[in-house]
Amino acid sequence: MILAMMMVMTISANAMSYNAAKNEALFLSDKMAYELNLTAAQYEAVYEINLDYLMSLNGHGDVFGIWWDRRNTDLRYVLNSWQYDKYVALSHFYRPVAWKAGSWTFAVYAHYNRSHFYNAHPKVYVTYKGGHNRVHGSHYAHMHKPAAHHHAPTVHHPAPAPRHPKAPMKVDKRHGITNHTLANNTPRHGHSNAGHFGRR
Repeated sequence: MILAMMMVMTISANAMSYNAAKNEALFLSDKMAYELNLTAAQYEAVYEINLDYLMSLNGHGDVFGIWWDRRNTDLRYVLNSWQYDKYVALSHFYRPVAWKAGSWTFAVYAHYNRSHFYNAHPKVYVTYKGGHNRVHGSHYAHMHKPAAHHHAPTVHHPAPAPRHPKAPMKVDKRHGITNHTLANNTPRHGHSNAGHFGRR
């Protein structure tokens, strides 16, 4: 625990400079790309979103304020459901910045070697100067994202019972069918429930 606290990166300042925000956004986004298995397009967008968030911070009141909410809203458009759930579960991604004793602290450095990168720099690292989070609505609202089943196992559900089975239901007392069971499967208002009998 003590070692982890020592590894947290701190920056003494109020508003974060563009260069400082750029470097922190790059490190954070690189680790998110690795852990969340981002596509190249997602990596670019995540970098922009992280940079916008960091450049919007002016004091401790901004850490979990409107710009944090905007970051999460934009990321919902970029990440699929599996990726977003994992993002929220990893606190150093979900709450990457804290304000302590007049300094910004970055918890991500407690989990990764600060000199190691898993990916090349995103293309927008050189060109993007921020500002997408200042527009009305999300800049990423129409972004295509990979289907969730590409990252998580698919849950298979049984097919629904047909409404009009070809054969009538057969009742066999040897299988423990009770009067209560039969009552629950008695046709009502001219509709047959036979197709749902015996299914779970």
